[in-house]
Amino acid sequence: MSKNFWQKIEKPILALAPMAGITDSAFRQICRKHGADVTYSEMASVSALFYKPQKTLELVRFNKKERPYVVQLFGNKPEHFAVATKIITEKVKPDGIDINFGCPAKKVFKHGSGCALMPQIELAREIISAVCDNTDLPVSIKIRAGIGNKDALKCVSTAIEFIEKTKDLPYCAVMVHGRTYEGGFSGAVDWEIISQIKKIISDKIVLGNGGITTPENAVEILQKYPNIDGLGIARGAWGKPYLFEQIKKLHSAKNRSQAPISEPGSDFSLSFSKIKKIMLTHAKLIYADKHEMGKLEIRKHLIWYIKGFPGASELRQKLVRAESLAEIKEILK
Repeated sequence: MSKNFWQKIEKPILALAPMAGITDSAFRQICRKHGADVTYSEMASVSALFYKPQKTLELVRFNKKERPYVVQLFGNKPEHFAVATKIITEKVKPDGIDINFGCPAKKVFKHGSGCALMPQIELAREIISAVCDNTDLPVSIKIRAGIGNKDALKCVSTAIEFIEKTKDLPYCAVMVHGRTYEGGFSGAVDWEIISQIKKIISDKIVLGNGGITTPENAVEILQKYPNIDGLGIARGAWGKPYLFEQIKKLHSAKNRSQAPISEPGSDFSLSFSKIKKIMLTHAKLIYADKHEMGKLEIRKHLIWYIKGFPGASELRQKLVRAESLAEIKEILK
């Protein structure tokens, strides 16, 4: 690949993982500002891009401050992936393209996309090839630890089997969510399987994903599995876009001192006054990007920011009724 940004990022790589309805331009910008090395778009449908691309092109547009920026595609038809890849490469011009083989959402799974593709190796190979053949951008994939829903697909697949059977294809990075399809977004994360995958594809970038919510557990994982190239942060960044820089600071301090990992509430936590400044910056970015349409987005994010703080319930009641930036500022005072 001529434009492989993955190889130029200092490790461990911390990526803002793709999340439908969450990783819009404003959220990508605020996470990038606070330490994310790579940002992913929300999932973009290849069929929508194939038939009526305009709405989806609006979904994946981005600001140059978000680079390196990766557009994630989902679907189940190789011919749709081929056309969608050309459109994204030529019109959007991101830094990379990602293929979703890991989404467990029922609506996506039912249509044979996302995680439903993992046991269908030949189809998955066709999709990866269709994307790689139609772009000069680096291609990555996102998968899960496995899928064991025998009734739905009459077969079982693990991430290791999937990688073994696709590793000859020219994708250059993989993000592995360490839970199975059945595990959804809760339960234990299998970091061993992610570490094993890196051993299988040592020439490709491997990021682990799932359950990372504090700088302490992120650094613990990076120390326990030093062969993994980095982490994909998803729900852990809800209301905490500064989690990326917290992880970097703690990881750097730990490497310098070799001291035990500090407890939560250490020097790496932020005061509420600093968090309020980040909240306002984020709100401004949403307004700038979505104008009045962004009101509901702002409320959703602001509620995540204040979760767990004293007086959060009373503050939440005020914030959900806020009609303008000026009102938000006044409430936060």
